[in-house]
Amino acid sequence: MRRLLLALPFALLPLAVTQAAVEHDHDHDEHGSLSAHEHGVGRLNAALDGQTLELELESPAMNLVGFEHAATTDADKAKVAAVRAQLEKPLVLFNLPKAAGCVIATQELESPLFGDKPDADDHDEEDAKDGHEHELDHSEIHAHYQFSCSAPGALKTLDLATIFNTFPATQKIQVQLISPSGQQGVEVTAKAAALKF
Repeated sequence: MRRLLLALPFALLPLAVTQAAVEHDHDHDEHGSLSAHEHGVGRLNAALDGQTLELELESPAMNLVGFEHAATTDADKAKVAAVRAQLEKPLVLFNLPKAAGCVIATQELESPLFGDKPDADDHDEEDAKDGHEHELDHSEIHAHYQFSCSAPGALKTLDLATIFNTFPATQKIQVQLISPSGQQGVEVTAKAAALKF
């Protein structure tokens, strides 16, 4: 299943290339590469293969906790802990229908705000300090979930309304979905938060 989710970006590459071309003129970071970090916008990769549902949510920390700096105050630390606790309940967060019989097989949460360090491969030696500061200035939260669903046919829609209600700074989510009915790339908002499998 991991291979299926990893193949998702390649399957939807034409959509990504089109989107990158549109954003190319005005969305560069200081290194001149295309930046995927946009406040208010999250990304969700979803794949349903047999009885396995895999969801990978990526979001700027600003959308979820309201800041991107290291949590130093008690209030900031409490906010990070509360958001982590919410992300640790994906069955609630993604509003999966009980009829589908989905249970969590694995889940991983990563963010510099959770104390995770950036990969050493991402930065060379002289940029290590600068890169870590940049990482905290533009922190993202990554959540990866794998579910085993006893009745995957009951997964008719993926409803993201709870994500928008729980994290109101999230204005839209760019979704890439592979399901038995095909593949699609769509953008959902709080007003239109559901998509069909």
